[in-house]
Amino acid sequence: MMMSTSNKNPRNMLIFALDVGKGIEDAITWVDRLRDHVEIFKVGKESFTRYGPCIIDIIKKKGKKIFLDLKFHDIPHTVAGAAAGAAEQEVFMFNVHALGGKEMMEKTVAAVHKVVREKVLPMPILLAVTVLTSLNDGDLRQMGFHCRTGELALRLARIAQDAGLAGVVASVHDIDNIRKACGPDFIVVTPGIRETVNANDDQKRTATAREAIVRGADYIVVGRPIRNAEDPTHKVEEIVMEITEGLAIRK
Repeated sequence: MMMSTSNKNPRNMLIFALDVGKGIEDAITWVDRLRDHVEIFKVGKESFTRYGPCIIDIIKKKGKKIFLDLKFHDIPHTVAGAAAGAAEQEVFMFNVHALGGKEMMEKTVAAVHKVVREKVLPMPILLAVTVLTSLNDGDLRQMGFHCRTGELALRLARIAQDAGLAGVVASVHDIDNIRKACGPDFIVVTPGIRETVNANDDQKRTATAREAIVRGADYIVVGRPIRNAEDPTHKVEEIVMEITEGLAIRK
């Protein structure tokens, strides 16, 4: 079952990974440079560790949405508290790691609903990270898993949905099975976007923007292809066009 694409705005499906800069001013220059082209900026471990919550405040004041990508993974009580804090920051979306287990995710959902209700805040999109795109089947075997990446991603997506989360972060290669199992309204955010699928870096399970959208991604996360481009704004527009083409194909 494929998602309806009639109300999709291609520009709003692109998330720029803001793990850049030698200082917060340098990082924010990317928000200013891309603000007319990108609506959602990902603040990950690099940016958050270096610059703290103030970078979230600055981005919000510039009228942009935030994907807080910290992959919370700890005991249920700790993650629930961190999740409540993320909701209080009024981020657009944030994630936990599905390997933390169903109880962790359930308590996260409950904590977020509680703080949103009590403080009258917007409900963020809660996501679970399934299997990192830097891992392949061989890596899983090395860690003692007796299944392939796709099987594990699907299993974790089902657990996340049962726990009440809105969606997952998953490789393009896992979207088909997740969509069949979890339905058209379950959100899939896809990282590991590259201009070619043979990009020589630490991402092992990659895809082009066009392929990810055709396969059913709701959002794609793009960092290095934009940051390393000679003209980053032009590269963003190229990616938005790929998203548009992908949506047209999957209708």
